Amino acid sequence: MARGVNCIAPKTIMNLIMLILVLCLCTKSIEVEARASRLPAAEEEALKEIAKQLGKTDWNFNINPCFNYTNWDTLNSTANPIYNKTLECNCSYPDGFCHVVSIFLKGQDLAGVLPRSVAKLPYITQVDFTRNYLSGPIPPEWASTKLELLSLNVNNLSGQIPRYLGNITTLINLNLETNLFSGTVPPELGNLVNLEIFILSANNLTGELPMAFTNLTKLKEFRISSNNFTGRIPDYLENFKQLEKLEIQASGLHGPIPSSISVLSNLKELRFSDLNGEGSKFPNLRNIMGMTALDLSFNKLEGNINISDDENPQKLQYLYLTSNWLTGSVPDWMKSRDNRYLTDISYNNFSESSETCRETLSFGECLRNSACPEDQYSLHINCGGKRTTIGRVTFEDDQDPGGAAKFFRQGPIWGTSTTGHFWDFTTTATDYIANNVSILKMNDSELYTSARLSPLSLTYYARCFQNGNYTVKLHFSEITIRGNRSFRSVGRRIFDIYIQEKLVWKDFEIKKEAQGVDKEVIKEHKAVEVKNKTLEIRFHWSGKGTTASPKRGTYGPLISAISIEPEFKPPHGSKVPIVVGASVGASVLFLIFLILGILWWKGCLDSKISREKALRGLDLQTGFFTFKQIKAATNNFDPINKIGEGGFGSVYKGILLDGTIIAVKQLSSKSKQGNREFVNEIGMISGLQHPNLVRLYGCCIESNQLLLVYEYMENNSLARALFVPEESPLKLDWPTRQNICIGIARGLAFLHAESALKIVHRDIKTTNILLDRDLNSKISDFGLAKLDEEENTHISTRVAGTIGYMAPEYALWGYLTDKADVYSFGVVTLEIVAGKSNMKYRPNENFVCLVDWAIVLQQKGELLELVDPRLGSDVSEEEVIRMIKVALLCINAAPALRPTMSAVVSMLEGRTAVHELVTDPSTYGDELRLTALTNQFDHNSSQNPSQTQSLIPSSSDAPWIGSSATTTSSDLYKINPSTSSY
Repeated sequence: MARGVNCIAPKTIMNLIMLILVLCLCTKSIEVEARASRLPAAEEEALKEIAKQLGKTDWNFNINPCFNYTNWDTLNSTANPIYNKTLECNCSYPDGFCHVVSIFLKGQDLAGVLPRSVAKLPYITQVDFTRNYLSGPIPPEWASTKLELLSLNVNNLSGQIPRYLGNITTLINLNLETNLFSGTVPPELGNLVNLEIFILSANNLTGELPMAFTNLTKLKEFRISSNNFTGRIPDYLENFKQLEKLEIQASGLHGPIPSSISVLSNLKELRFSDLNGEGSKFPNLRNIMGMTALDLSFNKLEGNINISDDENPQKLQYLYLTSNWLTGSVPDWMKSRDNRYLTDISYNNFSESSETCRETLSFGECLRNSACPEDQYSLHINCGGKRTTIGRVTFEDDQDPGGAAKFFRQGPIWGTSTTGHFWDFTTTATDYIANNVSILKMNDSELYTSARLSPLSLTYYARCFQNGNYTVKLHFSEITIRGNRSFRSVGRRIFDIYIQEKLVWKDFEIKKEAQGVDKEVIKEHKAVEVKNKTLEIRFHWSGKGTTASPKRGTYGPLISAISIEPEFKPPHGSKVPIVVGASVGASVLFLIFLILGILWWKGCLDSKISREKALRGLDLQTGFFTFKQIKAATNNFDPINKIGEGGFGSVYKGILLDGTIIAVKQLSSKSKQGNREFVNEIGMISGLQHPNLVRLYGCCIESNQLLLVYEYMENNSLARALFVPEESPLKLDWPTRQNICIGIARGLAFLHAESALKIVHRDIKTTNILLDRDLNSKISDFGLAKLDEEENTHISTRVAGTIGYMAPEYALWGYLTDKADVYSFGVVTLEIVAGKSNMKYRPNENFVCLVDWAIVLQQKGELLELVDPRLGSDVSEEEVIRMIKVALLCINAAPALRPTMSAVVSMLEGRTAVHELVTDPSTYGDELRLTALTNQFDHNSSQNPSQTQSLIPSSSDAPWIGSSATTTSSDLYKINPSTSSY
């Protein structure tokens, strides 16, 4: 080695090499660790798309969603707390990256749609969007995922349950509860052989359950309550050997309960209620040893209770058998159960009653058998609330907390019985009284501040009443479910009401009847007969509606106040408060308006008597408004506030001082609507209250001003939504259109058959159908309505309606019955399906209008050609065909062959089969074209008589009229003599 060269010892060299290796390994480790803390760019982009589609704005994409799933404490300290609650990542995959495996977005009121981009997360296994306000269908892209949990309950999702869900065979938990899904359940869901939890409750599903469900042998929980299924309970339930919870309440299915249910030895909860069909035997439950909850209420079950002492019934904590036809003796083991067990076996035919009046059996016998101090003639109860005085009437307090099987006796005169516990929810002592969650603005709000409720059956017993007839008024207000655009508003509280053990109102829904939440509705029932000094009012929940909005356990009957008054004069000296019923006042008011209208019409009143003098002083139920109030509300009828032009004048939007939004119909001085029509419209609408009729708040009669004040309908008319899409932001999907159509049908059924007086509207058309905030349909404009007297078969009258919607017999002969409204409804229904105006749509020169085309398509068997292309594929063919067939029945040329509106409602809801009548297009077309020609002639001749000759066709121009004679204007008047009054 050369002198002068410094040598490095081998040991030093080795140390340097080791140091370099360590540094390299550390650097590599840092790179790997850093990479492992990141999502792939594609998944991060997918999360951004998901947030946008959901309407979620608070995800912070400046921070890595998966930081919290690394092992670095320094990174944990900067983790995004929002992500920690909503996303879960797995960083153990061999590719060295983190991947999103779960998304939890519960109760966030997201108002978007289900995000298609979920399918861009290849490792996703759990998606939970419970309690939001998401709408639309389930995206087809999801079929490619490997989800194990999919929970979409409590949303606004609609359309059919898609077949492609059956491709996600990895699913273990599928929950679609509390949505608006409709149509039949696809058999492809039978491919989900790994399902353990399957929940379809609280939708609008129809048809029979698929036989393919036989394959779902791993099911542990199966719930299908509150739907409209058809057919019998399937026998294949016996295949679900692992089943622990089975719930089939108000499903639409028919009994009997299959005997094979006895093989499900693992059952812990069994709930069957409100089964359709005839009665059946009590099921054999002897082999189900571990059952803790059994509800078989309202099933018409016969025979003995088929549960023996040998089965250790002490495990059976909840037992509800109310309202069946059970006979025999009450088992000894049931009598000996203490307050730890909740039992209701009331309303059966047992050979013995509860001699001890035990609360847990809820017989109510103790009140019935006690002595009466004196005869009673009235009773007023503030249900769930404190003692309250309204005017001269004092409502008694009713503040006992109630319970799952409790009878409460309020002195010798009345008492209450509450039964049932809130399923899937930890019930507390405060859950049987509801308290309002917002400020109430209605009159007598003290009655609605609180309410009594019960999850199964709620009964009020009143006794010691003098025998005779009474009027019962029931006061309701929905103070729990909300009315905003939130998951808190999607709840549907539905229950039945019995008075003296007779079903008076079935499927009663407070929010729908009151047209919103925090609004009062008073239901009145007259001629309630008391025979044995006892009056009984019972409210029953049979499984219909929702159970999870705004929170789990929100369901069951709810009542705010009860009033009972005699319909006879009590003996002298009896203490009876003076009460003027709102509905009685409305009826009297209606008759006053009607009499005034007839007198004006006949000229029996001095023409100098003004409307103001005639109506001033009448205590309108709907109320008077001053012209000053109306001017202030509408900003002096500012054109900006003009929202429409009716047949008799302009319509303006207004806001009252208390914030109430109103619609003001200003009757123009040129209007043909005079005293008769004005009085008719006020009187008629003020006497009618129905969820599908526009509500009249009141009127203004000052000087020459004639104003009607209605509730404001946020989404304008159906015509605007269907035919003027450029002016309407609404996108009417199929479930919405179906709901609109059924709503119109229900409103007309009420007018024709359910209101105090039968009423023919005469001008049903899309511009007279208004849509509220929730797109519920309401019939408006009763200015042309006529009273259909009970003793008259028809009304011969001057024809007044709208071309294109009038029935042929009415347009041609002036023959008016309620079947004219049925015809108009048929036309509107076709327009709803097609999204096209009857009179403006001509597919080619061979067709006059939409109705003409529909009849030809019926002949060809091509009814689906009618469907609005804007609906795309998200429609139920079964529901579409049913609706079209119902419409075609309604537009039959022969009035006698048209169904009643009550029958129409039943057919549209799938409760009654549609019997198709095929119309001959040529016969119908002749009448249709002649009707159109006649109306065109009458209209034009009144405007310009010189043009009438050009409207009279020759036989060559209009062969449907016939070639054997020449038609003249006088001939047309012979065909329709009523038109001479035009």
